[in-house]
Amino acid sequence: MNFASVEKIAAAVLYEGYILYPYRATAIKNRQRWNFGTLYPRIYAEAQRPQEPFRLLSECLLIPGDNASLDIKASFLQLLPQPRENSNLADPSLDWDEAVERTSDHCDLSLNALLTSPSTLHIKPTADLAASLTLHAQSLPSGACNLHLELENVSPLSSGAKARRDEALPQALVSAHLLLGITGGEFVSLLEPPAPYTADAKACINTGVFPVLAGDQPDRSILLLSPIILYDYPKTSPESAGDFFDGTEMDEMLTLRVLTLTDAEKDEMRHGDPRARRILERTEALTGEEMLKAHGIVRPIRDIHSDAQGDIS
Repeated sequence: MNFASVEKIAAAVLYEGYILYPYRATAIKNRQRWNFGTLYPRIYAEAQRPQEPFRLLSECLLIPGDNASLDIKASFLQLLPQPRENSNLADPSLDWDEAVERTSDHCDLSLNALLTSPSTLHIKPTADLAASLTLHAQSLPSGACNLHLELENVSPLSSGAKARRDEALPQALVSAHLLLGITGGEFVSLLEPPAPYTADAKACINTGVFPVLAGDQPDRSILLLSPIILYDYPKTSPESAGDFFDGTEMDEMLTLRVLTLTDAEKDEMRHGDPRARRILERTEALTGEEMLKAHGIVRPIRDIHSDAQGDIS
């Protein structure tokens, strides 16, 4: 399955909240790292009060054809300490954990085989990081099929249940999400299911993520299991010059705020996380015309009533 049509929105989900304005490692909001969809090692997660998540669970619906098959791409970040180019910019105790992207692709999984028996896929991108992805499928009286997925962090943790958060975080699956592709079938929207599948959609259980149709409308061959609340067929704004890691903010406002940073603050951005450095370089290079594009745009309003009546194909 070619996931090219959803790569931009998947990347936006992956890095949402990764580093926030003022994009400095010493900023308080960036010292206590918190990302959507973080799955900690189970032994650490269960020892916390309240308990931290160690797995995500998702159920989605699909209409199978003959010999339907699935492609699955699991993605997450691993946060690892990185040496800074200029150690004099901050207290050495304020070391920054930089993101390393981890992905695991599983192709041509037979739906008929999953209907017969569950399957567990093992994900081990590094020696100290491991996850398991369990899948099974069930045929429903409506003609749809319920696909059940569980992604669990099974990484070992040397400090065990007594580990501190900073010890567990490098072995966490940060911003964990899944892309599903189907060949020989189509997925059903859980947000706006066709009438025959309304009850089945309401019965689906999702914990930690929610599946939405993705790609180019009206194609129904791709699902994004997102830890962030999204609508079907989410898109990044074409007017955006690049990622600010905060999809809830306006690019224009963040651009202007970056431009007003002091020289010392910009210097810390420049010598900190490379993604923060790219924000600074991109922002300082913007032309007047590019700034105007970030000012705002009016988009067509979707006719929800017509959607409900099935008038829009």
